[in-house]
Amino acid sequence: MISKQFFEALDLVVAERGLEKEKVLEVFERGLLNAYKKAYTNNENARVEFNEEKNEIQIYADYLVVEDPQEADEISLKDAREDRKTIKIGETLTRKITPKDFGRIAAVSAKQILTQGLKQLEREKIYEIFKERENEMINSEIIAINKDFVTLDLGHNLETSLPRKELLKSDDARIGSKLKVYITKVDMTTKGPKVFVSRNDKNLVKRLIEQVTPEINDGTVEIMGLARDAGDRSKVAVYSHDSNVDPVGSVVGYKGSRITEVLEALQGERVDIYEWDKDPINLIRNALEPAKIIAINPNKKEKSAVVIVKDKDFTSAIGSKGQNVRLAAQSSGWKIDIKSMSDAKEMGINYRRIDIDNED
Repeated sequence: MISKQFFEALDLVVAERGLEKEKVLEVFERGLLNAYKKAYTNNENARVEFNEEKNEIQIYADYLVVEDPQEADEISLKDAREDRKTIKIGETLTRKITPKDFGRIAAVSAKQILTQGLKQLEREKIYEIFKERENEMINSEIIAINKDFVTLDLGHNLETSLPRKELLKSDDARIGSKLKVYITKVDMTTKGPKVFVSRNDKNLVKRLIEQVTPEINDGTVEIMGLARDAGDRSKVAVYSHDSNVDPVGSVVGYKGSRITEVLEALQGERVDIYEWDKDPINLIRNALEPAKIIAINPNKKEKSAVVIVKDKDFTSAIGSKGQNVRLAAQSSGWKIDIKSMSDAKEMGINYRRIDIDNED
């Protein structure tokens, strides 16, 4: 069958839907073979060949020549010799089948399979796109809201639902609002790809910082630790592999230009950036900023430390509901136990002052 229009339509479908031509042809082949089965009760002996250079589609059916045909892919010698006079029993007869002879029911079946097949190919393509973005950050837009969920448009004709409790407290939950979300998982379901996203995942902060910091992307600066109370505060430890590059300054940017982009995307969440250090005393001291530290007794074996602060600074060092010390410990990787000077004296804890500037 010659069909220039088919191959032109094929190129158009491939271009518009971003599909692979070979896979589209496989779908069309399944449709034709199913149509053949409707017309001839069997398709196991049939095959489809496409010739783009000649704009030709052809179906071939192979039959085994036997004395008494019992199977759909068998043919009697008498019938076979209507096609080939010299054919013998045991040989194979190949017949060309014309699609237009399949009949209306067969043609409808072929069209259904082609439609369903293209839909499945599109689902697979979308799945591949988002699977590659798993554990990455993407842009989304709120397109619907109810009391329990917001519906996000992720692009590529794909939507997902995000529980309202997964939004940040400061998020502007209105239709049309743009949100950056972190893809935690992508699954293929019977209804198509399902993308799970989060605004609470700490890796959202990491991806936002990476996006605005070229020094991280080129390997000069590295994020060594990150802890987050979503919607409230994050602490991020950064380290520079180049002594001439300030890691904190790289992330913060000139006059805060870079970190401002991060804060805007988080809609008000506080982000503390501090310098990671190989020396545990410097590391822990940096992690607890802005708390004023009197002394630090580190235990490298247990990766824990007792931190001494003035009595009047104890509450601020701990932070509201223990947030400051908890985020410092999580982001630095050290267990931190904060003691006031009075408690340290009462417990007989010896320490060496590390910052005389803490004196009033």
